[in-house]
Amino acid sequence: MNRLQTRIAAVIAACVWMLTACGAGKQAEAPRDAGPLEVRAAEVRTRTLTRAVESVGTLYPFDEAIISAEVPGPLVEVAADLGDAVKQGQILARISDEEQRYLVAQQEAQLRQSLERLGLKEEKDRVQDIRETPDVRRARADLQEAEQRYRRTRELVDQGIGARADLDSAQARFQAMQAAYDATLNQTRNLIQEVERFKAGLDLQRKRLRDTSVRAPFDALVKERQATAGQFVQANNPLFTLVKISPIRLRIEVPERMAPWLKIGQVAEVSVEAFENRVFQGKVWRIAPTVDQTKRTFVVEALIDNANAELKPGSYARARIATDKTDAVRMIPARALNYVLGTNKAYVIKPDQTIEVRDVTVGDRFPNEVEIVEGLEDGERVAMGPLNRLDSGSTVRVLTGEQAAK
Repeated sequence: MNRLQTRIAAVIAACVWMLTACGAGKQAEAPRDAGPLEVRAAEVRTRTLTRAVESVGTLYPFDEAIISAEVPGPLVEVAADLGDAVKQGQILARISDEEQRYLVAQQEAQLRQSLERLGLKEEKDRVQDIRETPDVRRARADLQEAEQRYRRTRELVDQGIGARADLDSAQARFQAMQAAYDATLNQTRNLIQEVERFKAGLDLQRKRLRDTSVRAPFDALVKERQATAGQFVQANNPLFTLVKISPIRLRIEVPERMAPWLKIGQVAEVSVEAFENRVFQGKVWRIAPTVDQTKRTFVVEALIDNANAELKPGSYARARIATDKTDAVRMIPARALNYVLGTNKAYVIKPDQTIEVRDVTVGDRFPNEVEIVEGLEDGERVAMGPLNRLDSGSTVRVLTGEQAAK
């Protein structure tokens, strides 16, 4: 009895499955009886197009500098902070100058001492004739006196009334004075060089004294403050980071095939997410001379006026650069293109009102149209919808006139 019940249950299940399959088949065939699908159509047409380069890039400051301490010492004042606008030459911070003033005074004293030995009074004074310096004049006087005594002694010896020993002594003294004069000339020359060295050292020390006032090198905004009053800083310790953002730079990457299209001075229309429906004007001012071998792109920079500091470095921006490049291109409405499984497809309406599905290669995209590089020919008609219900061999009826406009 159990075996019979099992067989009966199996037969009933098979019948139910067959009835269900037949119903599904009828439902699948229902669309065929519904007749051709109504579609709107567009014609593939060629028109002359002025090319533009579009790319997304990043905004950078025109200039950025890390301002560091040039002399060691404690900070006695910090005069700028994050976001402050500073002018060129404006004091940002002060380092204690007490030690530097002492060193300047020491250098000035050494320089005055050397100037006095040369007979000079002011730092700007120069030795015009080395023979007129005090040490050389004294050595020259001693030499002249020794020379005169030697000559008189020699005359007396020649007349037989002078001792030969006196002549030898006068001659030795004359030679000694000659050597002393030459040595004084060399010493004075060295002293002149020493004065110049002292002057250079003094100028350097005065610069270090000036460096205790940390100043802005250009008009800028404070991006970061790393200094605190009372902090002891060493030379080269960073104190501030300054950025100049007017004008501001936009750097974009452009495919290498577009290299002939771009020139210095071309207008760039720039938009950022922070300012919707607003376009900023800029100009191309730098084009990289090389192509990145990994990405096959090259860098283009545009300068954008940013007098109100609305644009911020680090932001993403989209740029459109109009070029002189013109091409005749095939265009179809963007609604006539369907992206399926990684490929772009267009649905061509054949003369017998059936659909042929084609893979197409697209170029530039525009708000309402798409450039077709390969896959379509001029004059062909493509369906604009409903694309998800179309397939190769589907029969369609093209809406015209008022029907297509609805």
